[in-house]
Amino acid sequence: MKLTVTTFMTLDGIAQAPGGPDEDRNSGFEHGGWVVPHIDEDFGRAIDARFAEADAFLLGRKTYEIFAAYWPKITDPDDPVAGKLNGLPKYVATRTLDKAEWAGTTLLKGDVVEAVAELKSRPGRELQVHGSLNLVQTLIKADLVDEFYLLVFPLVLGTGKRLFDDIVPTGLKLLDSRTTGNGVMVQTYRTAGRPVYGSIPKPE
Repeated sequence: MKLTVTTFMTLDGIAQAPGGPDEDRNSGFEHGGWVVPHIDEDFGRAIDARFAEADAFLLGRKTYEIFAAYWPKITDPDDPVAGKLNGLPKYVATRTLDKAEWAGTTLLKGDVVEAVAELKSRPGRELQVHGSLNLVQTLIKADLVDEFYLLVFPLVLGTGKRLFDDIVPTGLKLLDSRTTGNGVMVQTYRTAGRPVYGSIPKPE
């Protein structure tokens, strides 16, 4: 399986607490819920298309707990997100959880890099990571991310956790780019090794 990362982020790279005011108030963050005014039918179709490609999910502990508190309650079999999250395998990188009530969940308690490399070796389409910023940064450092699916929202916040923070430099190749009716840029990138550097030629 290829490992893909789906992230909501602002134009200045903030990815903290997109879904609600109390999702993550660490470091005094007071801007939670910033995606809400921008959600429209285009956004919904983009998310549905993402989940349609999943064969398994890899989540950090905090994101897992947010998902587990909500999605098991959505029992509509025709819901394209709930159906996938409730029905497919879920792997959680954690040092603190001892058990998980959500059906289909496996806790990864040891070396997460080694465990994820083994998961990627299995057959399937996508092992998807959603949210899970600390986990994503670990995966980038270990060169385990194959593609980024970024939804970039038209606002800047100035403070908060950023997706690309404390990582190794990584080159990207743009595979697709669209914009929703509310101005959210939906971009797909494939990782392309280390960046290439050079100098702009000086005029003679």
